[in-house]
Amino acid sequence: MERVVAIGLKIPDNTAYTAFATLRRLGIAVERVERCDILQFVDVDGESDEALRQRVERDETLFNPNKHRLAILKSGSPRPGEVWIETLGERPEAVRRYVGWRLFKGNEALPRETLVAAVEALLCNPAIERAIY
Repeated sequence: MERVVAIGLKIPDNTAYTAFATLRRLGIAVERVERCDILQFVDVDGESDEALRQRVERDETLFNPNKHRLAILKSGSPRPGEVWIETLGERPEAVRRYVGWRLFKGNEALPRETLVAAVEALLCNPAIERAIY
């Protein structure tokens, strides 16, 4: 069984802001960009949401309560308006790591075709990364 958590910043995210400004300059109709670390745990058989949350929050290499917020995702795939970027060539581990990008126009997630355009224009380097929609 696998479980997925998203760890985002509580504080302003300069990387997300830079991506936002660059996407706008490239003509992508985006109004908000969120970035988070996606952790996909493959060894959590029977572990409750609370136990998984506590395990992640105890690991100081993953989570700092002063600057991070954690969400346990219901699905093992990206949410609407979101893409997960995986670095190619990394060794398989018990925890797979991705960079999650969520793009919005107003309060609505960007449609898939606009998300794909953003990924191809900026968010993913296909020589070393793979986008998961």
